[in-house]
Amino acid sequence: MFVVSVTPRPVSRIRSDRNRGRHQGDAIRRADPTETTNELRYPRGTLVLVAGLPGAGKSTLLDRLYGLRGDEKLPVPAGPALVIDSRQARNWWARFLGPVPPRARVPIVHTTHVWRITRAVLGGRSVVAHTRGTWPHILRGFAWLTRRRGTQVHMVLLDVDPGTARAGQYARGRILTPATFARHVRLWQPIIARARATGTLPPAAGVTVLDRAAADRLKAICFDEVSAAS
Repeated sequence: MFVVSVTPRPVSRIRSDRNRGRHQGDAIRRADPTETTNELRYPRGTLVLVAGLPGAGKSTLLDRLYGLRGDEKLPVPAGPALVIDSRQARNWWARFLGPVPPRARVPIVHTTHVWRITRAVLGGRSVVAHTRGTWPHILRGFAWLTRRRGTQVHMVLLDVDPGTARAGQYARGRILTPATFARHVRLWQPIIARARATGTLPPAAGVTVLDRAAADRLKAICFDEVSAAS
């Protein structure tokens, strides 16, 4: 078992095999074998982006941690944080966009999702949000926004192989075309490779890589009382 404590400027990686676990930064520690709580901790006001390939388990992780049902239309308060999944925007627009082809809905849903994250950050909220992770301009925009607010953006990357992610798409009933999924894989591979190799993913202030077993053991994403700006 691992307990990972993340302070304002950590760099961390979690692997399911304890013999492969390597951490950078004094704030990261390996748990005593008797400890049973696995959590990630951030300063209040942090934007935590959960990224991975389509089907990697981003929504599944948020469902488990925050008791989401998948039919929500608005961001969900969870203690001091706001949980924002792209499904919420998709569900919100479903009643209006029924006749619109699915591909044409994507920009509308994505813009709404990004705006909701932006609004929450501007409102001073701690945020845990789903993101596709393969659009670097989105990360740069959120990094700029959080710096302006005196806070930070951190990434949690779900490190699953393309085959597992593809199976996840079939399980959820939302399957990308082979060409679209191949494009996601092509964009994702250098991102996850850099995070594995260096433990960094600029301009994010910190990155945590979770393989499937480590993601399954994660119990909480917590926000401390003290903000990063304090």
